[in-house]
Amino acid sequence: MKNSAILLAAMLTVAFANAQKIQDKDVPATVKTTFQKQYPDVKEVKWEKENENFEVEFELKETEYSVLLDASGNILETEVEISIDALPSNAKDYVSKNHSGQKIKEAAKITDAKGTVTYEAEIKGIDLIFDSNGNFIKEVKE
Repeated sequence: MKNSAILLAAMLTVAFANAQKIQDKDVPATVKTTFQKQYPDVKEVKWEKENENFEVEFELKETEYSVLLDASGNILETEVEISIDALPSNAKDYVSKNHSGQKIKEAAKITDAKGTVTYEAEIKGIDLIFDSNGNFIKEVKE
C-alpha cells in the first residue's frame, strides 16, 4: 500500500513537470463530457495536457479544484484545496520538525481513482506529500 502511494506520487510529479496549457477546443469530447457530468455547475476552467492525460483546474464555491483525467475520460485523481488546519496533525508536526521556520502556504486533499487519499502541504517551492494518516511520503520540488 505504501509503495503504491509512493509510486502514485512519483507519477504525478512527472506528470506535473510536463504540463502544458491547452485550449478547450483541444480537449477530447469524452474528457469534457465526463468533467461536465461530474461538475455541471462549473463554467470557467483551465486545461493542461500532462503527457497523455488532461488536467482541469477550476474554482467551486470559493474552493480550488484540480481534476486529472485520462484520454478516455476516466478520472484519475481529484485534488481539493483544504485549510491548513484540516491537514492531519502528523503532517503538521512533520513540517514543524523537519522544516522549522517554514510556513505551510497551501494544503490539498488528493483522492485517486481507487479512493486512496493523500495530502499535500506546500512550503517555499516544495510540495510535501503525506498519506491519509499524515505520514510523510515524499518531497516534490516545484
